[in-house]
Amino acid sequence: MIVVAEDHDDIRYVLKRSLERAGHRVVAAADGRTALAAIREHQPDLVVTDVDMPNMTGLDLCRAIRADDALRHIPIVVASGSLMPGDNLAEDAGASATLLKPFVPAQLLALVTQLLPPRVPSDS
Repeated sequence: MIVVAEDHDDIRYVLKRSLERAGHRVVAAADGRTALAAIREHQPDLVVTDVDMPNMTGLDLCRAIRADDALRHIPIVVASGSLMPGDNLAEDAGASATLLKPFVPAQLLALVTQLLPPRVPSDS
């Protein structure tokens, strides 16, 4: 499962739809605080977050995840249009990878595949 934190409805929809079409279960949140609650509840395999969001920024979300012993192992992709190439802000906050906007879904899916452990097919 993947938690997506993105405050823009259209971008959140594209992220969710792209990940679901690739076979992932997705919980989407419109702000960082709601995302953190979803992460604590669902213990996802990965988090994708925007940087500039209301209630809690994506960088603060990264820091909160890294500060929680039960969550700190979760890979985090920061997807942002406000970071510049070479900025270390996301990495310094604990992000596993940064995806600069605009991006195409294939770039997101490549990062997700790289960061997630291989999935074991289920019999169900």
